[in-house]
Amino acid sequence: MGIQERKERERERRRQQIIVAAKRVFSEKGFSKATMEDIAQEAELSPGTLYLYFKNKDELYASLSLRILQYLNIRLDHVVKEEGLDPEQRINALKDAMYDVYRFDPLILINMFHLQSSETLRNLSPELFADIRKLSRQSLAGITALFRDCMRAGVFQPLDPAALADILWALFSGVVLRDESRRIIEDAPHRLQETLELAFNIFLRGIRGDGDDPLAVPEGLQAMTAASAPPVPVAPGPKRKPETKEAENPVDANPQPV
Repeated sequence: MGIQERKERERERRRQQIIVAAKRVFSEKGFSKATMEDIAQEAELSPGTLYLYFKNKDELYASLSLRILQYLNIRLDHVVKEEGLDPEQRINALKDAMYDVYRFDPLILINMFHLQSSETLRNLSPELFADIRKLSRQSLAGITALFRDCMRAGVFQPLDPAALADILWALFSGVVLRDESRRIIEDAPHRLQETLELAFNIFLRGIRGDGDDPLAVPEGLQAMTAASAPPVPVAPGPKRKPETKEAENPVDANPQPV
């Protein structure tokens, strides 16, 4: 091994050491309260060393997204290449892959969703931004390819596969963020898997064009759906005018304002 190669390996090892420490600190303190000094202490490095690898806390925070995007692309590649699946089975395999990505690292996935809709992206180094954009595009390209293959089988409606990929990604991120919001604000238990199951069932009905088939509600959501459903309002019948006796005096029947 040459000197240059040894230096590169050492640099990458140190970078991963910082990322692991940052994840622990962000998990314990949250992004807003964590400092570069906290991360340096956790990594057993000087604060100055951190700035040799990451220009600020935002960049270190964003770097955590690379790992989850890489894992997402690995899982998507498996779904696309898996043989012997009909279109609906492939979509269900995609759902399982997405839930698996959530279980792989819930905190980083949630952070990534927040990052992708924030101004922080504009403040990253060109290299890091390019890496995140490349991996994000690769993820959407994989989902798009999956839908394109399913369309060719003639099971689903002839829709734009790229638009479907965007919609499915928005569905996934929305369900994950809403589940986390319920946990924090309402102190409610996680029910992500059941909600994701229902969301995918609704999505499948839409791209199949089902109109009258009953929707399969996952067992875990049936009781919650019934309990949380608002009462069905009863449509009021036609109003009846109250019966009045005809006034004997026509002047009294049409009183004039005083």
